[in-house]
Amino acid sequence: MTPVEAYDGRTTEQRWDGVLPRLEIADSGKAEARGSRRLPADAGLHGHRYATDAILAVVARRQKGQVTVFSSDVDDLERLVPESIVVKKV
Repeated sequence: MTPVEAYDGRTTEQRWDGVLPRLEIADSGKAEARGSRRLPADAGLHGHRYATDAILAVVARRQKGQVTVFSSDVDDLERLVPESIVVKKV
């Protein structure tokens, strides 16, 4: 989701194709959807605006080791993950 969200039309196909293999792209499905529906409410957030961030937060929480998540909306995502997960602006 984040690479698609970050794409702004100025990136060439060659650069896009060069970046994707360096990323770990996690699958999301029913389990992530179920897990992500409570996160925004628990953080005092609500609405469709937080759907992508909630799914990213669930996926990030399931990763092992040091985790860094890139997002265009750092403030909201930081409210959905524990402090041990680093959130950086794209």
